[in-house]
Amino acid sequence: MSRKKVLLAGESWVSTATHIKGFDQFPTVTYHTGADELLAALKDGPFDVTFMPAHEAQRNFPQTMEMLSAYDAVVLSDLGANTLLLHPDTWVHSKPTPNRLRLLRDYVGNGGGLLMFGGYYSFQGINGGARYHKTPVEDVLPVTCLPVDDRVEVPEGYAPVVVGPQSHPILKGLGKDWPILLGFNEVMVKEGAEVLATVSSDYHSMPLLVTGKYGKGRTVAWTSDVGPHWLPPGFIAWNGYKTLFEQMLGWATARD
Repeated sequence: MSRKKVLLAGESWVSTATHIKGFDQFPTVTYHTGADELLAALKDGPFDVTFMPAHEAQRNFPQTMEMLSAYDAVVLSDLGANTLLLHPDTWVHSKPTPNRLRLLRDYVGNGGGLLMFGGYYSFQGINGGARYHKTPVEDVLPVTCLPVDDRVEVPEGYAPVVVGPQSHPILKGLGKDWPILLGFNEVMVKEGAEVLATVSSDYHSMPLLVTGKYGKGRTVAWTSDVGPHWLPPGFIAWNGYKTLFEQMLGWATARD
């Protein structure tokens, strides 16, 4: 049986720092990736994952339905809407280019799977900068984004609460005792969507894991992260970490 193809876009960033030593100073630049743990967990499994870091996605994220349809599912993780809207040909050269948010909506309607994982540039994000509210991507997600900064930091940690049936394909074999998480994006569940897990009652039992359908396709919203800092080492070491994300992808790529 051939492995299903998944495009994971986002989860990279560049940090700059200025080191000051008395009279003298010098800058440094560091490149980071946030999906290392997830990619390692999914390696050699049932999914062939292509990782497209955020800086590559601006230019190389598919611009046609034919290119996008080569994948059974697309994952947007910590990748703001502007990266998909502002191809360099438009941003630098003022040339019209395809609207890749609309393309994603049509892709799901035609039967593709779309997953959004949480982070500072997911859903609406830090200072509202992810900007998926009122976009074609929001149209297909099982949740509605807030119009403001939606991050909820939980430094003390919270235990996820499983509310969906244990028989659900995403929850199967995971039990109800999951390791703690340290934050999430606040969203609102759409009518007809299914909530499988929430955050703790201390944080108003807001949605953590939600599934939905749009046209012929399926969508998943996981409002916490896939790695540090919202997803601490204890969650990554949990024997359900690999299973959870594999089963999310399995459900999203299943066809009715």
